[in-house]
Amino acid sequence: MADASHQPRLELDTDVLIIGGGMAGAWAAVAARQAGAEVVLVDKGWCGTSGVTAAAGPGHWWVEPEQRDSAVETRAIPTLGLADKRWMRRILEETWEWLPTLAPWYDFGTDDNGKTWYGAVRGPEYMRALRQRIEQAGVTILDHSPALELLRRADGSIAGARGWQTRQRRDWQVRAAGVILAAGGCAFRSHLLGSGNNTGDGFLMAAEAGAELSGMEFSREYCIAQAHTGMTRSMIYSFATYYDASGQVVAPVEGPDPSMRTAGLAQALQRGPVYCSLRDTPEDIREQLPEISPNVQLLFDRAGLRPYEERFEVTLRAEGTIRGTGGLRVIDEHCQTHVPGLYAIGDSATRVLVAGANTGGGAVNAAWALSSGIWAGRAVATLAQRAGRRLDEPVEGIGQAGLRPSDKPRQDSTEAARISDTVRNEMLPLEKNFFRTGEKLQRSLDTLDATWNDLRRHLGGAADEQVRNRESAALVATARWCYRAALERKESRGLHFRSDLPHTDDGLAYRLATGGLDQVWVRREESPTPSPAQPQELPA
Repeated sequence: MADASHQPRLELDTDVLIIGGGMAGAWAAVAARQAGAEVVLVDKGWCGTSGVTAAAGPGHWWVEPEQRDSAVETRAIPTLGLADKRWMRRILEETWEWLPTLAPWYDFGTDDNGKTWYGAVRGPEYMRALRQRIEQAGVTILDHSPALELLRRADGSIAGARGWQTRQRRDWQVRAAGVILAAGGCAFRSHLLGSGNNTGDGFLMAAEAGAELSGMEFSREYCIAQAHTGMTRSMIYSFATYYDASGQVVAPVEGPDPSMRTAGLAQALQRGPVYCSLRDTPEDIREQLPEISPNVQLLFDRAGLRPYEERFEVTLRAEGTIRGTGGLRVIDEHCQTHVPGLYAIGDSATRVLVAGANTGGGAVNAAWALSSGIWAGRAVATLAQRAGRRLDEPVEGIGQAGLRPSDKPRQDSTEAARISDTVRNEMLPLEKNFFRTGEKLQRSLDTLDATWNDLRRHLGGAADEQVRNRESAALVATARWCYRAALERKESRGLHFRSDLPHTDDGLAYRLATGGLDQVWVRREESPTPSPAQPQELPA
């Protein structure tokens, strides 16, 4: 193979650049193309198979119009005062309108009455259908093309991005009127199925441009998985009974919110192995499982397990911000960040607006991914129509950590892996992240801050190495935002539980914004996100 330095850089100009090809990114591409914009979508993996949606059987929050007020009121209770009911209604309305439009590419199932049921989809087929739809619409897709940094104009607005094509082994650069970040959340390399590419890259790139994050303390979500696998996406565990190694039933810990349901398991796992029995799973669920979540049944089959007849070992798998609610803070109904021309959708954006302090699980998160993609896709298409691509203006790449070290880079190809291991050691163990205390959080932050300061000075490389370096830098940055916000929230609320402060403080029912790179800051959000009932004018 020819040396990468001899490969000419791929340069493209477009109206809308979307970074990330999961559910949210694909729906953004659908909306932008329908609005008449030219679209380039780049994906770290292969659009249609990468991301957590493709590995699951996601359900959408799908509610009949006459039942929505009741559904919102019920779903608002576990948000613990942090969600906005108007935004919850928005995603219900948008999902209801847009999801059925995929029918020419996807075979939706039917309910017991023979009526088409749009709420639940089969992840692999769903993402394949979305790819087919955007390909037929004329979207340019760059697979295996991780983004490394954003491009910025002199006025501070975002003008595109630069990255690396791992198969063609060449740089790419895309100039655009605006950029939509759909790069997913961060699972901190927990081996959660489908999350291999979710390392917080979008968070880092946006923060380098000055964007803020919100809800990062709500990153303590752990889900049940068959031991030695990363498959957590299954509702069958709602029928489970758990046992410790001595055969005693593991009792659930009673608590005011859903996040406490796994506390009993977490305590038992600290003492030894835990086993699961699915004998009480209804027969109709057993029959539907291979179709709804084929990966779950496949893993049982490969392990030679008879899950409804014998007990099997389970674990808790950290899901970080993916099933948490933290992400980039948006400032208007189009999902624009504080940075002009930069939008965040899906798991790249905060979901506190629709899920509050507790996980949006599959249904709310899926409805948010679809809806936020539609809003941002239309918005950047409109931006391109009004302001054009501004190709005559100079731009600069603004990536720093892992790309442009402040001191002499070390020539060590194993450094990125060591950094990732450091983050895993601080973010994954139950005793550190699940059972949080102020002392533990500060101790982890001391380690993470030292790691950040060192990588900021010395981590740099070229070609594939720069991809690994940027992933490692993003992991550290995301972990620091999560734990700094958790240290600042001096209570327990939803996914944020502190053993040293186990009670919820009604006076702290507000959102926390965080940001910064070398110096991480946290503050109370002084003003709420503008009401969708009072839409802001799109930027000119």
